[in-house]
Amino acid sequence: MPREQAAPREGLEEQLGRLEGAPYGRYKGLVGTWRLPGDGRSGATLRLVRAQADPFAPPARAALHLPPDAAAFPAELWATPVRRRALASFLARRAAEAAHGEKSLRVDAGGQEVLDRSSCTVGADGGVTLRFGLALPGKGRRIDARYAQRLMRRTVPRVAERALRYGALDAAAVREFVETVEDSDALRAALPGLGLVAFVADGAVLPRGSGVDDRPASGPGVVPFLSPENLRVTVELPHAGTVTGMGLPEGVSLVVGGGFHGKSTLLRALETGVWDHVPGDGRERVVSRPETVKLRAEDGRRVERVDVHAFVDHLPDGSDTTDFSTDNASGSTSQAASLCEAVEAGARVLLIDEDTAATNLMIRDARMQALVAKDREPLTPFVDSVRSLHRDHGVSTVLVMGGSGDYLEVADRVLMMDAYRPSDVTARAREVASVPTGRHAEAESFPAVVHRVPEPSSLEAESRGRRRVRSRGEDALTFGEHEVDLRSVEQITDSRQVTGIGLALEIMVRRGHVDGERTLAEALDLLDRDLARGAESLLAVRDEDFAVPRRFETAAALNRLRGMRVHRQSPLPAGNGAGA
Repeated sequence: MPREQAAPREGLEEQLGRLEGAPYGRYKGLVGTWRLPGDGRSGATLRLVRAQADPFAPPARAALHLPPDAAAFPAELWATPVRRRALASFLARRAAEAAHGEKSLRVDAGGQEVLDRSSCTVGADGGVTLRFGLALPGKGRRIDARYAQRLMRRTVPRVAERALRYGALDAAAVREFVETVEDSDALRAALPGLGLVAFVADGAVLPRGSGVDDRPASGPGVVPFLSPENLRVTVELPHAGTVTGMGLPEGVSLVVGGGFHGKSTLLRALETGVWDHVPGDGRERVVSRPETVKLRAEDGRRVERVDVHAFVDHLPDGSDTTDFSTDNASGSTSQAASLCEAVEAGARVLLIDEDTAATNLMIRDARMQALVAKDREPLTPFVDSVRSLHRDHGVSTVLVMGGSGDYLEVADRVLMMDAYRPSDVTARAREVASVPTGRHAEAESFPAVVHRVPEPSSLEAESRGRRRVRSRGEDALTFGEHEVDLRSVEQITDSRQVTGIGLALEIMVRRGHVDGERTLAEALDLLDRDLARGAESLLAVRDEDFAVPRRFETAAALNRLRGMRVHRQSPLPAGNGAGA
């Protein structure tokens, strides 16, 4: 990343004027920090981080900074990291609105989640920095200086004035946004002390507008959430005060009900409950433990030296399932590997929907047990180890299940969704489960997790001497010579998180977190310490639009990187979670 000038330079407009009609590459001479044209004495600066090589290249990168006195936000709005993240998210959205219609300015504002983004950061002193893409104007391959001058003299200062100065904003809206995020964060932090894995507030709106519209659904058919009485929990939040809703306890929870009655919608809300949401989203007070991971089957994924013998006892080709590798996993082996990898990375809550799970890994009923002898069936179903996973390893599970009653026997609680209304049917489920089916358990416990040590030489971000780390939407990451398929990593909600994952992987290698000696969990612990600084930690790698990722999505990308190689490591004693 280019160094900033020791002091802001004067006369950006004059410099641009001298470039009229010059070759487009001359824009590179403007890289550095300038006083914001027309700003007076507020101290606002505009930094051109990098220029475009030609008019058809990706936009230039620029940063607009307002010092604390110029931004003038009350100290209580930026007093803590959570408040700074919330305030920055609000300002990025207002900046995107202020720049709307100006095709040369591109501000990454995000969607319904309030993520830690590089596009806007608020410093511990209250200063504000907005980073954005800037398509520098040209006529063919020549500089269009007059258009560039208008951008610097009018458009950029207008964005600063309308979006980054407290006096120009709706003070009540700013405060509501910050307090909503702070309440959500406080609610999530309270879950472990309450013995809960998730909380869904009464009145929450869980359905979304459509499969491509993540805004809340509306209309007479939308049913607000209402907790079953015996699961209702009351919590006190810093700003909202007393809030009631469903507290989902630790252990094994089953969500049942007919098709289209809201089972998967509830699970999806828990899946995104690891993130805070904007006011009006409907899920502002739907939160899950930070260590929650959604799992699914994933045909064709790569698996590198994972101990899956808890689920796969033997294979016809004689492969060692305690040290299992494949470049083309089946649905069952992929889900088994993903579960073991998640626990290795430190997951404490697993979410599974039968619609996207491998059926033969989830259940083997009595009739199938009678027909196919165990010595001919390599798979051990999850139903037989899910309780041990919680009892012996402290990992809870929430399952959506509509087709297998065998899970009723192992569930601590059973929640039924009926026309989007939940009810606790645990007592009835136990009555049903008391009728013998003739099925017998095929496992007694979930074994200790085997930790792996990645080889740093296998994590190369360069290809043919050039750095290649970029996202392709939410579905894929280019990292060096490899394309990482992330379509089944369902808690990625934004393409900018994929960019953040790539930068996080670079940090893990550059800073020696992956050193050939540390386990993956230990390397992720070091990454967490870096990412506690927020976007600044990844900006040290590269100034571009990204959202700071969690360790779990970063680990998921690492595990799907086809070039990644690992050593083996001894298992931890039962009860010691990865990364604990």
